[in-house]
Amino acid sequence: MIVDDEPIARDILQTYIQRIPELELVKSCRSATEAYEGLYDQQVDLVFLDIQMPVITGMEFMRSLRKPPLVIFTTAYSTYAVEGFELNSVDYLLKPITFERFYQAVQKVNERIAVKHHAVPATEHQPDYLFIRQDNRLVRVEHDQILYVQAERDFSSVYLKGTARLFASMHLKLFEDILPPKHFLRVHRSYIVNLNAIRAIKGNTIELENAEIPIGPSNRDELFQKLKL
Repeated sequence: MIVDDEPIARDILQTYIQRIPELELVKSCRSATEAYEGLYDQQVDLVFLDIQMPVITGMEFMRSLRKPPLVIFTTAYSTYAVEGFELNSVDYLLKPITFERFYQAVQKVNERIAVKHHAVPATEHQPDYLFIRQDNRLVRVEHDQILYVQAERDFSSVYLKGTARLFASMHLKLFEDILPPKHFLRVHRSYIVNLNAIRAIKGNTIELENAEIPIGPSNRDELFQKLKL
């Protein structure tokens, strides 16, 4: 579904959507009010959502949904990027949007869906691995091979034991949701650490294999509780 009060912006997105076989446009909306009706009438998996709209903004619209679909923000304003990612949006596209950038965002949607399909209910046995998309492949990564995950704007870097590093088109919040909390903890707004990989703590710094990770002030108490310090 497209939600944008600008006709030209809607037309551009519709043209891009038609070029990608796995996407099907079910509704194009001029306002959040129309979008509410669309969500009621249709099965919507993904919304291309403008931010600056009259009456109800895109941010307000997304916050109002109990179970929002996947969202890619489309806007002319970069100032809302941090807030958009805090709402766990898949991506944040700045107008004018090129098809190349649009396609990259759709690949992130595929990544998010792939992770969701590999997730299992909490009552079932939790796998000790995850899959990370690298180009056209889904690469299996064992949890115990992960040293830490670092936020990199609209994607994340996954650092493995040794010198290996993977780029994942997922936000840090998604890693926080899918990695087992028994072994992984967000120790800083930009870092998740494998607790079993910690070699030492010095002041506000965690020492890992070939890396030093800062401890955020708001994360220190939880870290020490997890480590029983």
